[in-house]
Amino acid sequence: MDKSFEDRLSGELEPTPGGSVYMKPEEMDWKPSQFEGVEIKVLYENKEIGEMTCLLRWQPGTTLPFHKHPEIEQSYVIEGSFSDHDGICRAGEFVWRKPGSLHETHSAEGCTILAIYRKPNIFRNSAGFDAAAKQRIATDHAPRTHQVR
Repeated sequence: MDKSFEDRLSGELEPTPGGSVYMKPEEMDWKPSQFEGVEIKVLYENKEIGEMTCLLRWQPGTTLPFHKHPEIEQSYVIEGSFSDHDGICRAGEFVWRKPGSLHETHSAEGCTILAIYRKPNIFRNSAGFDAAAKQRIATDHAPRTHQVR
């Protein structure tokens, strides 16, 4: 039997004080992101390695500019919908993006999503959702690559 497996299940076990961090998103304020029409609540972030789990709220008609996913991105739609050239993801649905994939994303009706990033997205002039960005990026244009099938 694997030694680490035996160690994990044997002996006196004690919980790790402070090992769980509980968040109450309903008590957090929505913060502006660097993209007009997109607000964020950061639930978890490790800036050193680029990980982030967040809630994103998109206003109707928002288009997130063309970008690259350096690592897998996972999104669960809580309400509304958003889409790209490959399809549409509606409330209660899940989509994940392959590492290295490129696209722009649009929300005609607006949406709230839970997003999990291993590394920040790479945009032409910026990366990620840095709320301290000096310049907000306009998102009120029609998508250029949006063709839902």
